Amino acid sequence: MKTVLKHLGEYKKESVLAPLFKMLEASFELLIPLVVAAIIDTGIANEDTGYIFKMCTVMVVLGIVGLVSAITAQYFAAKAATGFAKKIRHVLFDKMQGLSFNEIDKIGTSTMITRMTSDVNQVQSGVNMVLRLFLRSPFIVFGAMIMAFTIDVKAALIFVAVIPALAIIVFGIMLITIPMYKKVQKSLDRVLGVTRENLTGVRVIRAFCKEDEEIKDFDNANDTLTTMQKVVGRISGLMNPLTYIVINLGIVILIYTGAVRVEAGIITQGAVVALYNYMSQILVELIKLANLIVTMTKSVASCKRLEDVLKLESTLEVHTLAKGTEATAAGTVPAVEFDHVSLTYKGAGEETLTDINFTVNKGETVGIIGGTGSGKTSLVHLIPHFYDATKGVVKIDGQDVKKYSLEDIRNKTAIVMQKAVLFKGTIRENLLWGNENASDDDIYEALETSQAVDVVKSKKDGLDEMVEQGGKNFSGGQRQRLTIARALVRKPSILILDDSSSALDYATDAALRKALKEMKNKATVFIVSQRTSSIQNADKIIVLDDGKAVGIGTHSELLKNCQVYREIYESQFKGTKEVAANE
Repeated sequence: MKTVLKHLGEYKKESVLAPLFKMLEASFELLIPLVVAAIIDTGIANEDTGYIFKMCTVMVVLGIVGLVSAITAQYFAAKAATGFAKKIRHVLFDKMQGLSFNEIDKIGTSTMITRMTSDVNQVQSGVNMVLRLFLRSPFIVFGAMIMAFTIDVKAALIFVAVIPALAIIVFGIMLITIPMYKKVQKSLDRVLGVTRENLTGVRVIRAFCKEDEEIKDFDNANDTLTTMQKVVGRISGLMNPLTYIVINLGIVILIYTGAVRVEAGIITQGAVVALYNYMSQILVELIKLANLIVTMTKSVASCKRLEDVLKLESTLEVHTLAKGTEATAAGTVPAVEFDHVSLTYKGAGEETLTDINFTVNKGETVGIIGGTGSGKTSLVHLIPHFYDATKGVVKIDGQDVKKYSLEDIRNKTAIVMQKAVLFKGTIRENLLWGNENASDDDIYEALETSQAVDVVKSKKDGLDEMVEQGGKNFSGGQRQRLTIARALVRKPSILILDDSSSALDYATDAALRKALKEMKNKATVFIVSQRTSSIQNADKIIVLDDGKAVGIGTHSELLKNCQVYREIYESQFKGTKEVAANE
């Protein structure tokens, strides 16, 4: 937990002052039974109204000072807890942004969301409760016992018997429930995962009438979570009744013992009332401590889950390239080179890519085609160093991608993913993700190339038109063109279009490819597509089948020499067998 709790160090002052003020409040609280005893033994016994009034005033003052101390303690505790939670969320977000795709794939989106929300909230509540009660409650419990010894040693021995019995109950339940709360949080991950899948795939679910199956799946996950919460809740729920039984038995014995000793003239009636008040204080504080333990068990489980994320390190190998090396090499070597590259995902049983070997010169357009699951996306994800090749070397401008810093390699490349993602904001704000310093001229140049000028002009506010979360107020084709424009604004030396024109009609797709050929900066372009028409004019086409490059060449060469490519082509164009033969 040190990895998480070290961030509380920024709030050292608040973390010290909160418990100090709580202990100050507790000190005044421990004095009140003595004041009550004095009122009974002196004021009431002697019928001294002035003394009673004076001691009642002292009680009120002690109460007011205790209240001010409690409010002050609460302020510092809340400030420390909320500030700590804010810091943890920032640290978690930074950590998640720094993880490689391997770690993100392993953890999962729903788990990340749970850690950032539910787990952080649990830890925040735990810190708040600990600062307020962790010292106060034990201080009251043992302070009450010590004060009881100052009144009557024999009666105080009852406290000595009661407190260990209560401690066994409280800490025994805590030891049982801590691992169970961790399992509850994992079950919550599962529920969130199912919920997220349903929300993101709601249209597909409705299209295939799978609502009942998804509801059943959600019910199963939710029932599992509910069952686990009930079990741990029942165990935690034993704490209050068991502590009440022990305390009330102690009170019965205390009153009996006190009555006998008052009858014998050993102690006064006020002393018995004071002892009873101290026992009641112990009861209240132990109930608070029990609730604190429940909160702490949840917080500890959540803290360990946060620590698991913070301890994760990116598995990407990154070695910073010396400045100047890259510029010298760039003019004499291929823009991109795959040297017998293979890729196996973490936990996968077999290779996704096997022995991929090709070179691409600067300014060339490369088409990548193959069946579903053939490894097209995996191949292009190696270029911007999203994953490490498990065998072989991926080179950019003659240097292993591992020798570039992530910032340098990502500045060289721009990728448009299969799923077009737009963020909430204006069109301009979305496009400036590519280059925050881009002018409107640069933006419109990118829009023209991506065939998205008409998208902007059709909107009332132009570039200042608001984009809803996920770009839901744009069609699929509009989103794809805008995401391509965002990549082009960067003016990258390597542009990767990962099946990013699938929603475009053939005319727009053709216009896009023509515009890419005519770009001023002559970027090296990789086009991943299912359509042979989108890549047939490429300088080089790579055909993948089950992770292997079964053909590399031009469109005409592959029609003659590559059966896989010829089958894909003929399946998309009827009556092309004769055409293929002629070519």
